[in-house]
Amino acid sequence: MHIGVCKIRLRIPDSQSLKAKRRIVKSLIAKLKNRFNIAIAEIEALDAHQFAVLAAVSVSNDNAHLHKLISHVVNFVETNVEAELIDYETEFFF
Repeated sequence: MHIGVCKIRLRIPDSQSLKAKRRIVKSLIAKLKNRFNIAIAEIEALDAHQFAVLAAVSVSNDNAHLHKLISHVVNFVETNVEAELIDYETEFFF
């Protein structure tokens, strides 16, 4: 069993309130869940209205598939127009 974890840091420049941030983050989380079938949640910066930190996790029996999936998740977040990808970290457990 292989586990891939990706911590994604986002900047949301157009957000002027927590309500606006929540709308953008929830939309992005829903898109990622539906498209990639991953577990994802907001984990840090909950009170900051222009920053968000998400954690995406997937489990697979194939290491190559897991690396490819996490790479696709990061690329999808990079192309998102409402939030800017600042940084990301990946960890793999075998």
